[in-house]
Formats: sequence, structure tokens, C-alpha cells
Amino acid sequence: MPADGHSSRTLPVSIVMPVRNGAATLAAAMESVRAQTFRDWELIVVDDHSTDDTPRMLADLAGADPRIQVLPSRSQGIAHALETGCAAARGEWIARMDADDVMHPDRLERQLAHARSHPDLGLVSCMVRYGGNQTGYAAHVEWLNSLDSPEMIAIRRFVEAPVAHPSVMFRRSLLDTHGGYRYGDFPEDYELWLRWLAAGVRFGKAPEALLLWNDPPDRLSRTDPRYSVEAFYRIKCLHLLEWIASSVCSGRKVLLWGAGRVTRRRFDSLETNGFRFDGFIDIDPRKIGFHRDGRRVIFPHEIPESPRPFVLVGVGNRGAGALIHRELVGRGWREGVDFVMCA
Repeated sequence: MPADGHSSRTLPVSIVMPVRNGAATLAAAMESVRAQTFRDWELIVVDDHSTDDTPRMLADLAGADPRIQVLPSRSQGIAHALETGCAAARGEWIARMDADDVMHPDRLERQLAHARSHPDLGLVSCMVRYGGNQTGYAAHVEWLNSLDSPEMIAIRRFVEAPVAHPSVMFRRSLLDTHGGYRYGDFPEDYELWLRWLAAGVRFGKAPEALLLWNDPPDRLSRTDPRYSVEAFYRIKCLHLLEWIASSVCSGRKVLLWGAGRVTRRRFDSLETNGFRFDGFIDIDPRKIGFHRDGRRVIFPHEIPESPRPFVLVGVGNRGAGALIHRELVGRGWREGVDFVMCA
């Protein structure tokens, strides 16, 4: 047995939970882990330099349950904390959990059952319940829960992160094969999902809501520039560029649906990295015609059927994407073949 008192045997599941100053919510999160119907797990809590009562609470909890291991982070920041936790994990599967969320008692049991009945999956998420009062985030959770197949998760990955980070369970072997969390000016979870999906890893979802995903006002996604809209688009465009190169036939024209300044700026990094849109689509009559650079902006009804261009749907206004999707599918266009949703 290692010096830290933990057996070296392989476990079915390691739960990795980073925490920093989580005393207000930690007890509920930890109790939901300890209440799991599946009991053969270890919980690795990485304390990222907490200055509140978190260290004392963690020491008490670890003293009461030998399955709980508390580690200090080697450096500040969630990506480093996640690296630390994953490196210590002994599980075949690594389940993520945050210190302000709550697991359904059957979460581990049901996600493991889904994984074992779908051996082609490298990552298994679940539906989530939203614990907050922000309309925008509630709409995001509704969108997440609509992605209920590996194919839908993969093709919609350029809209947003297609799985809720604390809801996932992934094979430990993926870290060795495709690399783990990276630190940079980007959301560490979205970067990881984009990289793994590009490598062909299949993501699935258990059909039940197994996590209460809380939304406190001080969550990192609200306060850290690495989770800004601009940061999401930077990392998204890097992977989108690679996907276009491998998935869109050479010589096929590519149009961006959205000619407004905001939309074009969000996809600027595609063009600064050598890609060039052949034109734009918009419904605003003031934008129709030619841009100063000579590229045309056309109405949706002017999109040619032959030869059919490839369309990147970049309009991010709430509800607009669904309308555009309906329009294109109604014409017989295939998502992932003739168009892709990107906002």
C-alpha cells in the first residue's frame, strides 16, 4: 500500500473535484457523492489554495471516509488543479464534479451502466438540471439537454461546449492517448472536448438528469476572461478551421450566414489563419450587396442550389439559429454535409 494509505488497485471510478473557497456549498456537494448508490469510488479533492474554512472541512470529511483523498494544487488555477487530480486518479473512469453542484444518488451507477452498454463511447455525460435564475443560462441548459446522441454532440460542438463539465465521466486512458487539460487563454473544458472530438472520441449522454448544475454569481465562467465569448470563439475557430479543411470538399464555396460586424468579428480568426469566406448571407436589406472587399452579401432565398455552397451559420441571436436550421433542413440540406451551426 502506498505511503498515503490508499490502495494501488484499479477502481471503476475516480471522482475529481477542484475547489477554492467552497465552504458555503462543499458540504452538500460532498454529501451527494457519499450518498451514491454505486459505492466503489474514490474522491480526489484538489484544494486550490483555499483561504476560507474549506481545508478544515475537507480534513474532517477525509478523516471520516477513507475513499476521500485531499491534495493541494501545485499551482493556482483550475486547469492545474484538474491535472493534479487526474494524475492521482486510479479509476478506469474519471468523473468530474464541482464543489457547488449536487449529484443525483444514482449518477455514477447510471452513467457507468450507460458506458458499459455503449462500449464505443469514450466520454459519458448526462442530462442536467439548472440551479439558478439566469434566463440565458437556463436556455443553454435546455440546449445541452437537447444533444442526446453522439452524432448530435459531435456536429453541434462548434456552437458551444456540448456537455456540462461537472456532468462528464471519461475513460482514464484518453488522457494518455490524446492528452488532458491544458492551461491557456481559453476555457479548459471546451478546448479538451474540441480536441478529443477532433480525434474521433465519441461522446454520449445518459438520458436522465443526474446532476444539479448550480449557477452562483461568482462562478469562473462569469468572472474569468478565459470564459469570455471572445475566448470561446478563438478556440472554436482554431478547431473549426481544421474541421473545414478535412470535411468540406476542396473548391466548394463557403458562405457565412451573418454579415453584421459582430458576427464577422467573431470569425475573423478564421481569415487571419488563411481561410477566406466566399460571401455572406443576411436578412437585413441594408447589408445586401457588395462589401468593400468585393464579396457579396445575399438574401437567404438567393443561396444557389447548384453548385450548392457550404454554409457556416454564425448568427448568435437567441432563436435565430433554430429558424435558420429549419430553413436549411426544409430545403433538403444536411447538417454536417451542407451546413454547420457555429453560434
